[in-house]
Amino acid sequence: MTRIHVAVQRLPHAVGLPLPQYQTPDAAGMDLPAAVEAPVTVRPGERLLIPTGLIIAVPQGYEAQVRPRSGLALRNGVMLPNAPGTIDSDFRGEVQIIVMNNGTEPFTIRRGDRIAQMVLAPVVQAEWVEQNELESTERGAGGFGHTGH
Repeated sequence: MTRIHVAVQRLPHAVGLPLPQYQTPDAAGMDLPAAVEAPVTVRPGERLLIPTGLIIAVPQGYEAQVRPRSGLALRNGVMLPNAPGTIDSDFRGEVQIIVMNNGTEPFTIRRGDRIAQMVLAPVVQAEWVEQNELESTERGAGGFGHTGH
């Protein structure tokens, strides 16, 4: 498995919290802890911005994708409405997570709770080549259930 170094700056409100961690040796995503000072309750249907207290320097040629944690989604209906969120290599602000409670009960986030996961991934940038006509395919313009699935 390839490992890359990612510089991280811990802000004062993250002191004492662990850095993002992989929970198993082969995990693709590392869990991000909430750097809230006091418990925060997200009511059903509500969206809140939750700080991590971290600024990261994603290496050029990579992105950090912020994704929901499946257990929170299944058990509590907690999701990330913009998932996957992208942290570009030139962003130097605090990593913050938009959390939405899509469940039926209020959900409380406490300091250090693992609220999302982050995956580092290589980035490929496209260069557009405009053409008058594109080559045809068997599928053509069929979509939205065209293949029967």
